[in-house]
Amino acid sequence: MAERTIVVDHMRLTYEGLFDVNELYKTIDEWLRSKGYDKKEVKNMEKTTAEGKYIELVLEPWKKITTYAKNVIRMRIIMSDIKEVEVEKEKAKIKLNQGKVQIVFDGFFETDYENRWETKPIYYFFRTIFNKYFYGFYTDAYKKNILGDVNHLHSIIKSFLNLYRYSAESWTNPSVQGNRP
Repeated sequence: MAERTIVVDHMRLTYEGLFDVNELYKTIDEWLRSKGYDKKEVKNMEKTTAEGKYIELVLEPWKKITTYAKNVIRMRIIMSDIKEVEVEKEKAKIKLNQGKVQIVFDGFFETDYENRWETKPIYYFFRTIFNKYFYGFYTDAYKKNILGDVNHLHSIIKSFLNLYRYSAESWTNPSVQGNRP
């Protein structure tokens, strides 16, 4: 079984206000593609409530570093009370979403994900020795990479959402579409 080391544990990002759900997805996808991560969608759930839509998405993008090690980012995105809103910007109407977003980031460094070193007990013993004495320098560098990637993704999403927060001051007339009681 692969050995997972937690590098980033439950880094949170919360936001409440105007934003565009589709643009949030695009921003995350573009970042993952630009950094060489392969996207793995673990959970995608959407339901409609009286307050608005509830969307829960769990992504586990991963990036193969070597044939022995890979970086994994787990993102749990929870959007609640999502309503479609129409705002006016420079005399043009724009459809956006209004609601709450919470994103929880976890970063893992995974070794022997193909289970090559666990077929025999002697291999497992050698893997432990190699990890401790020979690969320690490399694994520390790989752990710094995953830490940097999670921090960068966090700041990109935070900047994206704050762009809507500060732009909303210039928008007028937010009128809620649908989901009215």
